[in-house]
Amino acid sequence: MAASKELTDDVRLAHLMADDADSISLSRFKAQDLQFRSKPDSTPVTEADTAVEESIRRTLARTRPRDAVKGEEFADTGESSRRWIIDPIDGTKNYLRGVPVWATLIALEVDGRIVASVVSAPALQRRWWASEGGSAFTGRSILNATELRVSRVEEVEDASLSYSSISGWVDSGKGQGFINLMRDCWRTRAYGDFWSYMLLAEGAVDIATEPELALWDMAALDIIVREAGGRFTSLEGVDGVSGPGALATNSRLHDKALSYLADQA
Repeated sequence: MAASKELTDDVRLAHLMADDADSISLSRFKAQDLQFRSKPDSTPVTEADTAVEESIRRTLARTRPRDAVKGEEFADTGESSRRWIIDPIDGTKNYLRGVPVWATLIALEVDGRIVASVVSAPALQRRWWASEGGSAFTGRSILNATELRVSRVEEVEDASLSYSSISGWVDSGKGQGFINLMRDCWRTRAYGDFWSYMLLAEGAVDIATEPELALWDMAALDIIVREAGGRFTSLEGVDGVSGPGALATNSRLHDKALSYLADQA
């Protein structure tokens, strides 16, 4: 099934919004006078987070005025079967410390299903995108892209696992299952945040998982993983971005990974 013209136009718009976001975020990356504060949940938000989201919202208000918008830093706007979901900077702690692993995540949800997204990591000089029925790609632009495919690894003992932190798994009550999965995998690395899932879509990682994520953390990742041939579910195996955690695999390993994460404590 090929992507519709409407979806293709939406992906092009998401790229344009990502271009603007990249300019804003890169201009303040490693700035000595970067302003930030702590939110009520103790997570940081920088001036770049808010500026990027404001830029995306302005563009959507002009080009897609009937669409709803949900972002991390500002209140939801609009009511529509079409909703844009934005994480202006995924990996804000990395951004604050000068680590280049951070990205702007832009996703489009239609009738409750994620149908298009762009993930842009300008400090890594990388971008990934997908649309439903239109495959998933990576590259510097739509005209200079490589199609993504997940790995063909079938056994946990041969798999590479990426995650963000161990403490979150302990707090989730699924720590023992996660440790058992780590122990049995061939290789484990904490690439973290969006990057774990993009590496999975590229076939460099076979399992990526986190115990707790917000909708804006997951939405853009979901369709890129799916269109690359992988599977994206909750930790209970529900397809999509229902949360609160997420498990993404190359599909072949999904049921095996779910069985590990069912273990408590």
